[in-house]
Amino acid sequence: MAKKSRTKARDTAPAEGDVSPRQPCPCGSGKRYKACHGAAGGATPVFVSRPFEGMPGECDVIALRELVPAATIPLSVPSTDREVRLCTLLPMAAPALVRDSGAIWLGLQVAHQYGDPARDLGAVLEAAIATEEPGVVGLTTPPGEGPRLQDLISNTTLDITVHDGFGYWADDIEDPDDSVAAALEQANGTANPTTRLESVEAAYWTNVGPKEHLRWVMPHREDELLTALARLHAAGRDSVAEGSRFVGMFRAHGLLAPVWDLPVGTGAAVLEGPAATFAAALADALGQGGDLSAAERSARAGLANRQVTIR
Repeated sequence: MAKKSRTKARDTAPAEGDVSPRQPCPCGSGKRYKACHGAAGGATPVFVSRPFEGMPGECDVIALRELVPAATIPLSVPSTDREVRLCTLLPMAAPALVRDSGAIWLGLQVAHQYGDPARDLGAVLEAAIATEEPGVVGLTTPPGEGPRLQDLISNTTLDITVHDGFGYWADDIEDPDDSVAAALEQANGTANPTTRLESVEAAYWTNVGPKEHLRWVMPHREDELLTALARLHAAGRDSVAEGSRFVGMFRAHGLLAPVWDLPVGTGAAVLEGPAATFAAALADALGQGGDLSAAERSARAGLANRQVTIR
């Protein structure tokens, strides 16, 4: 989708593929690649372009890390009998919390910037399991080699709960005091309404105030997905609801997430059927062979340049 990086090859270069210097760094830092992992001497020595590969619900995990304000997933961790919960965000953006009960809450939306967020999560989880005292657990130095999060869990599927706000922060507090209530009220004011569609995987409707969007993290290889989307776009079959408009896509952790603008008032419920229909059409387009037509080639070139910001 972009020209090859002209950055001189070095130990800090991405392990897989090249990234244009002006593109957002795939590590998720929010910086351009040339100012992050593409900066000479300015990045960590390890970079993994698709860190959550092999994890059940990889696309949903990426969505929860990048898009969804408030959600939780119970994790099964064979190395401990303690409750482990994966959360989008924890109070004070903590990497992990050991609760008074001994339960471990692990935060997804943490920018360690050590090059492999799945390894960071694994290291934080291991540190939390080794910790008995309640409190915050995190990393202060690169974690080095070791298991990623997906290596430490036995889940084969993910039971995702998307919450209206951050009330789960007080799930284990019987009588929250005024300071907890105030913190929750402030945090809830920043959470955009978000719903996970049931008819397809890793598609999330959100209302950001003046606009509504459908943002859908997809597991397909980038080139193949772009070609299939170009076929659908050229055929006028890239709508997910009446009045919707496909506006582009963003990259996150090695995968693409197409984005649609929706008319205000659309809501999530009416997207279920159209999203399933679109998924079937996309599967057909992915299976098509042969060269693209002139209109499809033009559509593909246009799509390749339609990068949008995550938030």
